[in-house]
Amino acid sequence: MTLPAPTQLLVSFAPLLRANGFAAAPDQTIGFVEATGLLGPTGIDDIRRAARALFAIPPDRFGNFDALFNAHFLGAALPQAMPGDDEEVAAYEPTGETTEMPDTPDDGDPGEEATATERLAHRPVIDSPEQALTRLRRLAPSQLPRRRSRRLKQDRTGRLPDLRRTLRDAARRDGEILTLPKRRRQTRQRRIVLLIDISGSMKDRSDSALALAHTLAQAADRLEVFTLGTRLTRITPALRQRNRTRALDRAAALIADIDGGTRIGEALTAFLAVPRYAGFARGAAVVVLSDGLERGEPNTLVAATQRLSRLAWRLDWLSPLATDGTPETQAIQAIAPMLDHLGDGATTEAISDHLLAMADAA
Repeated sequence: MTLPAPTQLLVSFAPLLRANGFAAAPDQTIGFVEATGLLGPTGIDDIRRAARALFAIPPDRFGNFDALFNAHFLGAALPQAMPGDDEEVAAYEPTGETTEMPDTPDDGDPGEEATATERLAHRPVIDSPEQALTRLRRLAPSQLPRRRSRRLKQDRTGRLPDLRRTLRDAARRDGEILTLPKRRRQTRQRRIVLLIDISGSMKDRSDSALALAHTLAQAADRLEVFTLGTRLTRITPALRQRNRTRALDRAAALIADIDGGTRIGEALTAFLAVPRYAGFARGAAVVVLSDGLERGEPNTLVAATQRLSRLAWRLDWLSPLATDGTPETQAIQAIAPMLDHLGDGATTEAISDHLLAMADAA
């Protein structure tokens, strides 16, 4: 199916943004097209404002965004290097050229080996140890966090009188009330949102994290799973497949940035910019599996984490670099006060134990 020329022009703007360091999710692209149609723009500035809003462009990057917008929609020359970008970010351009990644990163402070350069790749996802996953599958239905529902059910020890049943019983007994039926609120599992870092620095642990996510998808009533790298990818539908091998194959086909660069802050910003995704986090237990190796200043990550912590019931960050609960990167240190828990995410067993203990911790 061929899109109309105006629609094709709008849709093709998202790949240009991603190629130049902006997070542009598919839902944001669809929203941009729909918003432009609903606004009935009278000028190019209306389209510019819609794009800024729908793609959640931070104010400090308006200059970069406007240069791309003018090049795409007005035919202006595309700068060779965006203002304020360093060489590593500007190395990837929409010309088809590739950027060589160093084989062995130089020694330095934690976080210096992280890169924001987007490197797209696909590879099979390998299974993880079975013992911890079997325990998680068995205990998750009863031990995952729950919340009170609006629905009521009959219960002898309940605190709320069941007036409707009381009147029915009285009508059968000529108006006599012999017992007072009681009710109590039902409970339902609280939604869990799992955000998995699949960047190159998490290569040794991303496979086991995805296998754990599949196990949790089979055991939990309400779960959403996203991957974070240089873009945001929702893989919940793929993990609903019962067969693990097929599910992980489907997830691997969806994830285009596995083992690539790191833009956690911008990926979280994209997550919050999509109303449906932000709705998943409202009142949910949000768990981030990431080492927090965010390149550069963590301002974007801090702002996104602050907003996410306000939406969620609790926000937990499990990092393989925080085995003793001590943050070891600048990004983690900056967001630590906003987290409900910062813990060990180095092994499948540690992550499983934390998920099963969240209700007691709360």
